[in-house]
Amino acid sequence: MTMNIAQKLIHQHLLHGEMKPGEEIAIKIDQTLCQDATGTLVMLELEAMGVDRVKTELSAQYVDHNLIEEDYKNADDHLFLQSAARRFGLWFSRAGNGVSHPVHMEYFGKPGKTMVGSDSHTCAAGALGMLAIGAGGLEVAMAMAGHPYYVTMPKIIGIKLKGKMPDWVSAKDIILEVLRKRSVKGAVNCIIEYYGPGLEYLDTWDRHVIANMGAELGATGTVFPSDKSTLNFLKLCDREKDWIELLADKDATYDIDDEIDLSTLEPLIALPSSPGNVVTVREVQGKELYQSYIGSSANPGYRDFAISALMVKGKRVNPNISFDINPSSRNILEELAESGYLADLIHAGARIHQAGCNGCIGMGQAPATGRNSLRTVPRNFPGRSGTKEDSVFLCSPEVATASALSGQITDPRDMNMPYPKIEKKRKVFNKEMMQAPLPESESKNIKLVKGPNIKSIPELKSLPDKLDLIVLLKTGDNVSTDEILPAGTRVLPYRSNIPKISEFAFDRIDETYAARAKEARDKGQQHAIIGGDNYGQGSSREHAALAPRYLGLQLVIAISFARIHWENLINFGVLPLTFAHRDDYNKIEIHDEIIIEDVFKQLQPGKQLKAIIANKNLEIVLNNSFSKRHIEILKAGGLINFIKK
Repeated sequence: MTMNIAQKLIHQHLLHGEMKPGEEIAIKIDQTLCQDATGTLVMLELEAMGVDRVKTELSAQYVDHNLIEEDYKNADDHLFLQSAARRFGLWFSRAGNGVSHPVHMEYFGKPGKTMVGSDSHTCAAGALGMLAIGAGGLEVAMAMAGHPYYVTMPKIIGIKLKGKMPDWVSAKDIILEVLRKRSVKGAVNCIIEYYGPGLEYLDTWDRHVIANMGAELGATGTVFPSDKSTLNFLKLCDREKDWIELLADKDATYDIDDEIDLSTLEPLIALPSSPGNVVTVREVQGKELYQSYIGSSANPGYRDFAISALMVKGKRVNPNISFDINPSSRNILEELAESGYLADLIHAGARIHQAGCNGCIGMGQAPATGRNSLRTVPRNFPGRSGTKEDSVFLCSPEVATASALSGQITDPRDMNMPYPKIEKKRKVFNKEMMQAPLPESESKNIKLVKGPNIKSIPELKSLPDKLDLIVLLKTGDNVSTDEILPAGTRVLPYRSNIPKISEFAFDRIDETYAARAKEARDKGQQHAIIGGDNYGQGSSREHAALAPRYLGLQLVIAISFARIHWENLINFGVLPLTFAHRDDYNKIEIHDEIIIEDVFKQLQPGKQLKAIIANKNLEIVLNNSFSKRHIEILKAGGLINFIKK
């Protein structure tokens, strides 16, 4: 049987189930990744499950999101994560070492391996020929404890790349073109696999750009072959021994076929406030700017900063522009300094920030009110930048730099400058920046360091056999987890304090939600939320499920769900159902009463459920796509309760 790369990776790690799209499968996980915004809950979950030491081949904990230490909370959490890494046997990357995804690729990524990470952009590791999947923290904790990872067998989208990119077009334009063609839900329950002669012109960092933003398509993962480009990258990282060749079989086929001729591409840009709102740069050229921002996990490579440095060399950015440089890793920052490119950026007026996620997650660098910000980050969901009414565009480093020089959105082809040629230099690889796991004989004596802001995970009750719920909120389409539970300096410091962080739930949609939900919960009244299409897109943060659950959320009925948030709702005992008839979405309003009788009897894999809108004497039909395992988890009130039983 011939196989594509994604099928080979799944087949080699398959523990349970059949490789038929739509079927639930279980796969062995080789590596895990956590970052600090989600990792604190993961470590608390390991503690709650009584885990002594991780069972994976390799697990790593990064501190890259919450780097602003305006008080004790973030600093305390960093110490907690360091102690947890030592206690449970993880590698630890401290604050300032860089963004988890590019750093993991430099140190640990291995072709042919599987990985789950408590960050939706974990899929970036597919650039190395890995099957890398973003998941909720609880799923990652389970994998670290030695359990399989369960996922719906995805369809495989094969995208053939042919031709060569013109000057001023780069990898960001490729993924923006895919988003323009397929939309932000165009790869839900799919893996995207890239192949074809066009790959010859994409190095591993280019592939990282494309794989990273597969998350914005809703993809389960993105896969590239492990070829000579992969080998060259691993040589530069002094890890040539980790390379294996991994290619699709000659006659491999895909469930869905697509093709992009790279030679026809031109600079693209995603308009506010969705990664899928893509047009050509020339369609919006001339709009004035406040900020131009280079870096993040979506454009993390040396090349992405070097080309910007060459474009501004000997020049000054427009005086009205905040030109923000966010190095993706300490190694790349050191390379830029050694090559002189960092000096060029500084001389041109750039603001140099520490290696980390920073403004991408709303941790500083928020744009001014009513002003446009150009960013090479992966997402521009409303308010994610830290400014409530923000106007964020997504683009390549070339577009961001040309615009910084001119002071307005500019197609770099119109800058009357030659296309920069980057001089290749040896790669800086500082092996001392990662703290290795302790031997088990030492780790078992380590005590977790918990500051006053770190609280235990709230206990959740099991699902009742009758649901009688009040609708407290109704949302539109494409609501993101940034809108359900915001990030940024105001909220994320409470990531290990669920009672406190729940106060911010949905406050970008309805500032009264948390108070109303808490009041209803305290009176013994649980509630439901009605969602539109692609509900819960974006970040993997499980706080977006756990915080509303803490406030009494028991049921979400949506037109459709994003994969990771759907999993997170189940894992915390919230019932996620979809409308059998789309028009029923319009029949339900806030304050309606929803009753579902005989929940346990009605909850059968793939079977429809009936619900009554009691105050309207209306019956609606709801679909579920649960496996038997999902149903047992829901009945128990969540995955932690299920494991304890």
